[in-house]
Amino acid sequence: MSVNKVILIGNVGKDPDVRYLDNHVCVANLTLATTERGYTAQNGTQVPDRTEWHNLVFWRGLAETVEKYVHKGDKLYIEGSIRNRSYDDQNGVKRYVTEIFVDTMEMLSSRQAKQDAQPAPASAPVPESGNPDIPF
Repeated sequence: MSVNKVILIGNVGKDPDVRYLDNHVCVANLTLATTERGYTAQNGTQVPDRTEWHNLVFWRGLAETVEKYVHKGDKLYIEGSIRNRSYDDQNGVKRYVTEIFVDTMEMLSSRQAKQDAQPAPASAPVPESGNPDIPF
């Protein structure tokens, strides 16, 4: 028996990169930051925060949901599996990538938090009459 299971809670680093393959299958990629809080050791040594960045891959319907609703700064809960791959870059150097293929996602950012992050809309100027209900 073996298990390849990842559970992460973190913040989206940038807006998702979404593309559709030739067969109309949606794929979304994004980065997720998880941070272990720093602390002070008993001897007084300061240990700083440590942030890890994770490459997430979403497929099909989950990718379409990510495209519509997930944005930079959002907090996500995800479950998935680790996959490693390699490729040769433009200079012929072999590169290795570790990705999390996401099976389950839950959005943890509240609507109110998203609205608070948006700039308030500018109010319309009050007409000369002093009554905002009369347009002249």
